[in-house]
Amino acid sequence: MTRFTLKAIVALFALALVGCSSTPTYDRETAGGRYKVRKDFAPDNPPDVSNVADAIPVDIPYSRGGNRSTYEVWGKSYNVLPSHIGYRAEGIASWYGLKFHGHKTSNGEIYDIYKMSAAHKSLPIPSFAKVTNLDNGKSVVVRVNDRGPFHENRLIDLSYSAAARLEILKQGTGRVRVEAIDARNLADTTETVEKTPQPVASLQQPKPDETGAFLQVGSFGKESSALSVQRRLSAMDGVQAVIKRVRQGDAEFHRVLVGPLTDTLSIDSMVQSLESMGYSSPLLIKSP
Repeated sequence: MTRFTLKAIVALFALALVGCSSTPTYDRETAGGRYKVRKDFAPDNPPDVSNVADAIPVDIPYSRGGNRSTYEVWGKSYNVLPSHIGYRAEGIASWYGLKFHGHKTSNGEIYDIYKMSAAHKSLPIPSFAKVTNLDNGKSVVVRVNDRGPFHENRLIDLSYSAAARLEILKQGTGRVRVEAIDARNLADTTETVEKTPQPVASLQQPKPDETGAFLQVGSFGKESSALSVQRRLSAMDGVQAVIKRVRQGDAEFHRVLVGPLTDTLSIDSMVQSLESMGYSSPLLIKSP
């Protein structure tokens, strides 16, 4: 091989290396570098999420972001429904974890694997839905605030906590029914859950007709989960916790409320106490 030919080969090889290092590539799995890892994964030592509260359905407007009537992902077009009211479908649910934790969802909210949320291709966001595992009957209520999943034959992508409560973490997917919730009707269908025996007089339930505001700590599909939170809250000095049952069609929720609270100072103080116990962003309502 002549010296000229050898130099030419070396030069071409060097150019190839420069080309590889300077030409950006877009990887669909990492969203062009948005995420630090290529593959999704679950936390190594996760906390117990069995008692993570369901999302609280509220009547709120759809966000400006994430609701274009038509959008395209990986060359395929999708349509967003004009309303979530009346939506009901069955299909395969998957879940997404730490790869996306702390990143923005399609409407600008922050994804948190320890909250009850979900991604859907066509439901307007944010909206709320009841998701039921068709194999074991377990159900959760999630806040739909993201787009996806974009794999074939997937209906909904659940947060880590939602998937854990439905018991589909290990297998990765599960057969589910998704039913949109009309939060406008919930306020008209509440009733008091019968009181369970309380060993201490200070833990008596407040009467439904008492005046004052209440803080909603959580909403649960299982009454036992609501009772567990109620007992923990009632152990605090000066705290009265009540459970309200809410029905909408086949869906039933058990809301844990603290109150009544009669002034702004007591409300602010209670919010701080609840947040110190891990109950973040309690919802203020005027009547149970």
